Amino acid sequence: MMDEHDTSDAGVGSVRDPAFLRAVRPMLERFASYFRPEVRGFERLPDRGPFLVVGNHSGGQTPPDLPVLLTAWWRERGEEEPVYALFHSFFLGLPGMGPMMARAGAIEAGPADAEAILDGGAILIVYPGGDHEVFRPWGERNRIDFGGRLGFVRLALRTQVPIVPAVSVGAHETIVVLARGERLAKTLRLDRMFRVKVFPLVFGFPFGIVPGGIPTLPLPAKITVELCEPIDWSSRYGPEAAEDDAIVRACYREVTEAMQAVLDRLAATRRFPIIG
Repeated sequence: MMDEHDTSDAGVGSVRDPAFLRAVRPMLERFASYFRPEVRGFERLPDRGPFLVVGNHSGGQTPPDLPVLLTAWWRERGEEEPVYALFHSFFLGLPGMGPMMARAGAIEAGPADAEAILDGGAILIVYPGGDHEVFRPWGERNRIDFGGRLGFVRLALRTQVPIVPAVSVGAHETIVVLARGERLAKTLRLDRMFRVKVFPLVFGFPFGIVPGGIPTLPLPAKITVELCEPIDWSSRYGPEAAEDDAIVRACYREVTEAMQAVLDRLAATRRFPIIG
């Protein structure tokens, strides 16, 4: 565990502040409790970092998966444990939001800082599917869809750290995504201006059918997260494997197929959407 204000073993110039996390935790707990959360599998985690937590991303413009996971993590292992999460630069650039998110452990998504976090012995949470997965249509809500994004595999291989899959079910029932809008995003050149590759259409309260950027009230779906057995490639491959496309694709399939099997099992236990 780190000293309350010691961020040296994060490996970057972070301002993560456990005291701030303790102050905001009651508010985040109330938000997470709205979804009747259940987080399982803490006994499977390594005793300490570094390791990479890889999750499926769900919930549209207000994804609840990370608050549900982190509030349970803090209860189980304490706020002092150096846990960080990668975020899109768009969110960190929002006025007033960026500094506050940084104090909570948010790091701008990028290979250099991600590698520094792990090299420093900390824990990093990533959602490789990003905007592509978080806005997948309702009919694909129980599908792992990272969109072929391989960066997290290269990161794990390069730093020789294990991956812990964090599979959630129910988070994508908090909103109804009607369309991802990738073609429209390309037409509007959002990918070039904001590094955003979707322009989704969603249904949510109180506005009905709206573009994905407009906040809506999440539906009170029950969310279950399962932390799975770590996947460690360091006994099979060295850091140089990160540059071998065939190995990287094979590792990607291994992770996504394992996560899909868990998601299928979790989804099969749900009697009804939203109700759980």
